[in-house]
Amino acid sequence: MELRHLTYVQAVGEELSFTKASRRLHIAQPALSRAVQELERFTGVRLIDRNRTKLRLTAAGSILLRDAAILFERIEETLRRVRRNAAGADGELRLG
Repeated sequence: MELRHLTYVQAVGEELSFTKASRRLHIAQPALSRAVQELERFTGVRLIDRNRTKLRLTAAGSILLRDAAILFERIEETLRRVRRNAAGADGELRLG
């Protein structure tokens, strides 16, 4: 599994549309659909119920969407901390 798979499922879950999600992500709709199917195969769970007129997340898809949002928040916080540390804005100062 790759983070992009979670990003793709997050976009589809928020938009409830492969077309809108593919526009938002700037990728082709078939590629988006394949990536979601890859994640479903990886997890062994159907994440999205699809039919011609309606798309909805399954219960498992809703859990994944919620937890992916938490994961992405943690990643962003980690990147902020790393950048602050690299810039010297974070860390310890000891005077002796």
